[in-house]
Order: sequence, then structure tokens, then C-alpha cells
Amino acid sequence: MSTSSSSVRQRGGHNIKKTSSTVAPTRDAPLDSILETAKPASGTGSEWDYKLALGVITTLAFVTRFWGIGHPNEVVFDEVHFGKFASYYLQRTYFFDVHPPFGKLLFALMGWFVGYDGHFLFDNIGDSYIDNKVPYVAFRAMPALLGALTVPTVFLIMWESGYSLPAAVLAACLVLFDNAHIGQTRLILLDATLVFAMSVSVLCYVRFYKLRHDPFGRKWWKWLLLTGVALSCVISTKYVGAFTFFSIGCAVVIDLWALMDINRRQGALTLPEFGKHFAARLFGLIVVPFFFYLFWFQVHFAILTRSGPGDDFMSPEFQETLSDNIMTMQSVGIDYYDTIAIKHKETKNYLHSHYDKYPLRYDDGRVSSQGQQVTGYPFEDINNHWQILPGHIAPDDDKSGQHVRNGDLIKLRHVVTDSILLSHDVASPYYPTNQEFTTVSLDEANGGRFNDTLFELRIEQGKGKQEFKTMSGQFKLIHNPTKVAMWTHTTPLPDWAFKQAEINGNKNVAQSSNIWFVDTIPSLPENSDRRKKEPRKVKRVPFLKKYFELQRAMFYHNNALTSSHPYASHPIQWPFLLRGVSFWTQNDTRRQIYFLGNPIGWWIASSVLAVFAGIIGADQLSLRRGVDALDERTRSRLYNSTGFFFLTWAAHYLPFFLMGRQLFLHHYLPAHLASALVTGALLEFIFTVDPVALDEPNNVAITEPKGGKKKGAAVAHRRSLSVKERMGGNMLGLWAAVGVVMAAVLWGWYFFLPLTYGKPGLDVAGVNARKWLGYDLHFAK
Repeated sequence: MSTSSSSVRQRGGHNIKKTSSTVAPTRDAPLDSILETAKPASGTGSEWDYKLALGVITTLAFVTRFWGIGHPNEVVFDEVHFGKFASYYLQRTYFFDVHPPFGKLLFALMGWFVGYDGHFLFDNIGDSYIDNKVPYVAFRAMPALLGALTVPTVFLIMWESGYSLPAAVLAACLVLFDNAHIGQTRLILLDATLVFAMSVSVLCYVRFYKLRHDPFGRKWWKWLLLTGVALSCVISTKYVGAFTFFSIGCAVVIDLWALMDINRRQGALTLPEFGKHFAARLFGLIVVPFFFYLFWFQVHFAILTRSGPGDDFMSPEFQETLSDNIMTMQSVGIDYYDTIAIKHKETKNYLHSHYDKYPLRYDDGRVSSQGQQVTGYPFEDINNHWQILPGHIAPDDDKSGQHVRNGDLIKLRHVVTDSILLSHDVASPYYPTNQEFTTVSLDEANGGRFNDTLFELRIEQGKGKQEFKTMSGQFKLIHNPTKVAMWTHTTPLPDWAFKQAEINGNKNVAQSSNIWFVDTIPSLPENSDRRKKEPRKVKRVPFLKKYFELQRAMFYHNNALTSSHPYASHPIQWPFLLRGVSFWTQNDTRRQIYFLGNPIGWWIASSVLAVFAGIIGADQLSLRRGVDALDERTRSRLYNSTGFFFLTWAAHYLPFFLMGRQLFLHHYLPAHLASALVTGALLEFIFTVDPVALDEPNNVAITEPKGGKKKGAAVAHRRSLSVKERMGGNMLGLWAAVGVVMAAVLWGWYFFLPLTYGKPGLDVAGVNARKWLGYDLHFAK
């Protein structure tokens, strides 16, 4: 190997003697590759060691994921959600979830394969699968299969990227022997699908990029389209799959930028040729994934045709596309002078009033109108009854028996207190910017306060003078003079309002939480002709209209997941594995499943990420000072290949700092996989970074100076060597480093196995021995 004096090159400076030699072009331009193509040795037969390692790693992956998969035979943690969704699919019952349908459809497919009818709804953690005759092992086998396949996919990413065998083994084993990846892939959860699709996306893009010098061939198109399909599967499982799009998108942008270079080594592209490259990537990586994404929603709608628990999240028009929908079956037209009970769509509180007044002063010193309280009440009560009156009555126009319609001006009379609903420019109890709702006497309502009692009935997605109906007629009640919408929320009022909900006027009329509906018509006799139901046909709504409505609801409710959870964690805690999640406990046997990664593996990977950032910083600083410590090929690999893995880690981790919703440790799993790739790549860099010395005759190319005659010594040029050449063919140093790391990782994996597999039970000493960073484990006393 080279001496220390020859391990750096001076760049620039006036004291450097310039040579006039003909320098052959380097093998790779600085930004020629995002991921290097390299052959560990010539000939297919020389790759037997990679193939053997791949076979062993794949076998171990299946063993670690499938061993004891039938334990526990009870519902565990979020199996209550995703198992339930599989049952709903099999019953064809409509449900609502904030995640796209692809991962849940896989569970339903597995249930269909084994003949399961969806009779069990996974209602409670700890419910027995055996007693309820649920093929839970088949359900769990789906994520276990995908989790097992993730490990060889990581190995293939390293192999296809040109890394040495020990580097590929290390990256794969950091995922293979990680307790978090094992624990999450042995249960009916979505993360196995997400992580597998993410890793396949990276692998397919690597294969596609390796064909960059042979564009538009059959294999080039195959890997481009497979990358798009894999990306579609990621984002069709969870919306955090957008981070994978960003990672690969950055690589594509750099690739396209290099293609624009008129001085590129392979020759300049004309603008039409560049346009073909751009259009092909746009089609394969944007259009194809989007249509596959839409396809899974089409399957979702085609299966879920019956009314179910997800109805309330959708509009009345959407609900009318479902058979057996209670809303459409029980809806009744509302006439003027009917007595109705109005219910808030989100909180399920009834519009309510009683004789008690608002206090003169609130706790913050503001003054109220001391009018009659109008509140929200969650239970049926006579004080929830309001008579709907026409806003304007002409002397010759009797509204009795006439239908209430969209856009009508109405009044609401509180039946018990015989007073009229009113809103005015007085601050509400909790929201100084929102208006107070109260009631006034009939004399005042027909006198000086007449306009303040007028409300516009605005049916959601209503058409013209559409008839107003119970259940299906979801509406906003808009105060006519001030244009505020009647609104309520979940924070209860103080004792003076009996802890009931506040009703106020919201200036943000477009807000979806302003929606109400009429629950019942108490004044309508049971034998009324209006209660007679005619058979109704299921309506059809265009797919895209249903799709966009569902997307809006999914995004809204996903962002609304802000409530606290005892095992929620912050992103800053994840790389250091500061806390986990309790999945399941069994008191009599002291067994528990605690979701936690392999601390040693996570700490090593997190440390390597910091080392990588430090190396990049040091290299940039040395270049600024004219010191070139790396040869061109090594720097290209470090920045482009390892840098791409680092970008993938950052893209799957840093965005969580911007989120306000509930977050858990499992959100870090895709980023952890990327950190494993960085670890393997950087360890190889550390042990193979030393460039070849100029004075080693076997490793130089001699070029005579121009002019034919030698005026001095021939000029020596460096050439980059393969990993095996640099390490003397056996890579003992690299293997030794990998062996040390893997020994520590294996010990950490084995030590925490009882918490991953849920057996055997641990005594107090065993539990406390595993509370390394104060993990909140059960049975520690």
C-alpha cells in the first residue's frame, strides 16, 4: 500500500510543477453515478460467495420472522385495527382509515385464500384467536413473508451498488438481527409492507441506473417501470411513502442534470433526446405509480359496497352509493313547523338550551350578554327540541306542510323555553373572536331583534332548492346578518353550564366541523305517511368524485391525530432508541412483547451517520485548502452512492420533526434500513480508502510526454483498484471489523429476544437488566 506521504495530493498552489502529459480520462466523472456499478470479480462463477451469503441470509431471515409466529394467540396492539379492516373487506362493509388501501387489501387477500369469512372484528387487545376461530397465523404470515424478503433485498442493494461482500453482509445483518424489524413483521401491521416496498424501490432504481449507458432498451424500461410500481406500493400503503418518492426523485434530478451537461463523457444530448429521457422518467416514476395508486382505491370501492362504520366520515351523496345505508333508509323530509333534534356531525352533541343564563363575567373578566345558555348535550333530552319556523311569513302565505329547502331563511324556536335562537356580536365564553349563541323571547324576536334570529340553511353539496331531510341533509346553519356558522367543539364549559359543550358562531364558514344534521322529528307521529319508506336504488357516483372526497377526509383526520398516547415518542428519540412501545402483556406468565430495536445495532448505525457527515465535512474543508485526500473514484462513490443512502435516511427521518400528529418508534423503521445501508458502505470506505502510491509499478500507467521525445521521467497516473485488489485479495481487515460489529449486534439481538417474541417470561431481575435507558417495561417489580 502507499506510504503516508503519497496518500494525499496537493491541488493548486504556485509551487506545484505542472506536467505536459496526455492524461487518459478517468473511469468515472465526479457526478457520473448516483450508485456505482462494480463487479466484485470477473466472471459469473466468481460470485459464488455472494450467492452463498444471500442464501444463508435469506434462510435466517425466514427463521427469525416465522419462528413462534403463533404466539401469542391473542390480539396484539394495533392488530385491533388492521385485523378489523381485513374482516370488513371480507364482509364488504364500508370502513374508514387514514391509510391507503394496498397493505390492508393484502391482509384481506390472505384471509380470502384461507376461507375466512370476517366474522371476528378484533375489538379488544387480548381477545383470543383460538376461541373465535380466527386464522391469525395466516394473517401474520403475510407481513412475516415481506419482512423476511426485506433482508435479502438489502443485501441485493449493496451487491448491485458494487459493494464488497462483508459490506453487503453487514448491512443485511443489521436488519436481519434487529428486534424492531422482527417484532413489527410478525404481527398484523402495515409496516412490513411499507419497508419491503421501500427497499424494493431502491433496489429497482439501482438496477435501472446501472443501465444508464444503454437507454430505452428492454431491460432499461423494465427496471424503470418496476421502480414506478414499487414506489406505488410504498405510497399506497402509507403516505409516508412520499419520502421514498423524494429520495429517488433527488437521484433522478441529479441524473437528468448530468444528462444536460454538454461536456458529458458519453457525448452531449440534443434537447429532443433529453426530452425523451425526461418524458420516460416522468411516465415511469410519476404517471405509472399514480395510476396504480388509483387502481387500489378502485378495488377498495368495488369491494366495500355495504353500509358500515365508515359511513359517518363521508358525505350523504357518498353514503347513498352503499347498500343498507341507515341514513338513506331512514331519512324523512322536513316540513315547516316540525319539531326537530339537531346533532353535530363530529362531536355528536345535540343543539340544546335551558333556562339557565350565561354568567355576567367569565373567568378572564369579559362580560357576557347574560342571555339564555345555548349548549351542546350528548344525550337525548326534551331540551334538544327545536321547532323550525319560516324566516319571513307573508300575510297570504301559510307555510304549514311545505318542505324546508336548501337556501331557505329559517328561525328555530326552543320548544321548552318558548324562545328563539339568536346570535349577535358578543364574544362567546371560550372564543373571544367567535359570536355568542343565545335565545330571546318571541316578542323580541318579532321586534327589534328580528334580523338577529334569521339563519340560512345551507345543505352540504346541496343543489338549488333541494329538499331538506333528516340524516342525509347535512347542513351548515349560517347566521344571516353576520355570516358566521353555528359551531361546537370538545372542550366542556365550566360548572355554570353543567360541563356541557359550547355553541358559538364561527367566522370560518368553510370549516368542515361546522356541519350538523337533523337526527329525528319528535313531533312526527309514528303512523305518519311521511315515515313510509319506498325501496331505494343504490346511487352511482363517479369514481374520481368518491376518490377526492375520501382523500380529503383521510388527510384531514390523519392531521387530526394529535391526542396524547402513553407510548408516543419524539423523532429526536428514535436514532438513540430512548423508548419503545408495549405491545402485549400476560400477567400470569410475566410475558410481554415490547417493541424495541436492537440497541447496539441502532447505536452503531446512528454513530456511523454522524461519522459520514464528519467525513464529508472534513473532505470539503481539505479541498478548500488545496489538499486532495481521496482519489476521484472513491470520492464519487462516497458522495453519490453512500450519499444517496444518507439522503434516503434523512428523507425518511427529518420530515417527522415537522409533523404535529402522534408519532411512534415504528415510524423510524424505513430510515433505520437506510442507516444500515450507510453503515455497510461507510465501513468499506474506511478500510479501502487509501489510494495507490505512485511508486508502485504494478499500479501505474506510463504516458510519454507530447512530442515523441522524453525530456524527463515518464508521467505516472493513478488508477482505481477494486476492493479485493486494495485489500490484498482477502479483505481480512474489513472482515475483522464486520465480525466485531456483528458479534456485538448478535449479542444485543439475543439479549432482547424475550421482549421481541413474547417468551419466555422474565423474572424481576431479568426485566430490570433490560431497562438500559429506563425503558418502561412491565413486571419490573
